[in-house]
Amino acid sequence: MAGRGDPPEGTPDGTPEEPHGGNEDEFRSVVFDESFVRAARLQEFSAQERMGEHAQAVRSLPAWSGRTARTQILVILLLVAIAFGTAVYLGLRQPYQPAPVTAAEPLRMSVIPLAPQGPVPGGTPEELYGNGPAAEYRVGAAGVTLPAARRTADFSEGQVMTALTTAKEYIVESTLNPEVLSGAAVRPVRALLDPDQFEQFDRSVETPAADGAHSATGWLVRYDPAEVELADPEVRVQGTLRYGQRGQDSLEVVSDHTFAFVLRPADKSASDQASLFTVRRELHFRFDRDDLHHRRAEVTASTVMAGPQSCSADLSDVLRPLLAGERASQEGPAVTDPYEHGPVTAGLCGTLSPTARPSP
Repeated sequence: MAGRGDPPEGTPDGTPEEPHGGNEDEFRSVVFDESFVRAARLQEFSAQERMGEHAQAVRSLPAWSGRTARTQILVILLLVAIAFGTAVYLGLRQPYQPAPVTAAEPLRMSVIPLAPQGPVPGGTPEELYGNGPAAEYRVGAAGVTLPAARRTADFSEGQVMTALTTAKEYIVESTLNPEVLSGAAVRPVRALLDPDQFEQFDRSVETPAADGAHSATGWLVRYDPAEVELADPEVRVQGTLRYGQRGQDSLEVVSDHTFAFVLRPADKSASDQASLFTVRRELHFRFDRDDLHHRRAEVTASTVMAGPQSCSADLSDVLRPLLAGERASQEGPAVTDPYEHGPVTAGLCGTLSPTARPSP
């Protein structure tokens, strides 16, 4: 019978294979490819080699896989050493220079009253705006328009836009915020400043002085709510913003805006007429990279001209508008002694042009 002892020639043709009579199917899926054979640790001798005396059937091959792994490790270590050495060499030749950190400049300020010639004209808000020089001005923050932002030598277009929008936010908060105008709040303005200017700002607000550095009105616009109030919340605004690079590490933004307020006495029984009060502010802002990252500003210079006011008025804390029917006092600016050393307190004053008044 045919079985496991059958000759190598296999089962004769036409004889069916037993269901479990061979292992051909069991190993049919096993394929010994070339890579498997080369990686084998044991290799069979050829027929001629096996004819020798005491010849072994197989011989051991050298462990190429282990040697190759060690070689690869050595190559990797060598490459890491070369890369590290190159980095050290380049670092010594071109050391990294971090951007210099400079303290914010103190704010330099001038607050100049503009005295009227004759009594202050009065009227309704509609008459004062419609017949005055602010008739074509925009209302509120819409009047603080931004120029097209373009990249500079060292700052991207996005950084320029951040500087412009931060400057606009400062202008709006410090000039148009009703709580700031009435003296009820200063935090919206302080929050936009570089921390290096906090001390100067706090001193200006808490103990203002007309010394060119510590007037609250150099930082923001406000009046005494016990004396005046807004007759129309829609303040009219017109002006410009421009920017440029200031050295390799900072941007400068310069604003120049005119604000037209319609005010009336806080005591409504005193008069039912309103009057026009005009404030022109020129502000210089500086932004280093840290300021741009935190969306804050350094205010380096502030010039404020506002009227109608009396030349003798102390404007270090609040602006003191003259209302409808009032006249400027005949007193000039504060007396200045050039022989007295200390903080400069020279008073400045201008005359309000007739063209800045509403038409009758």
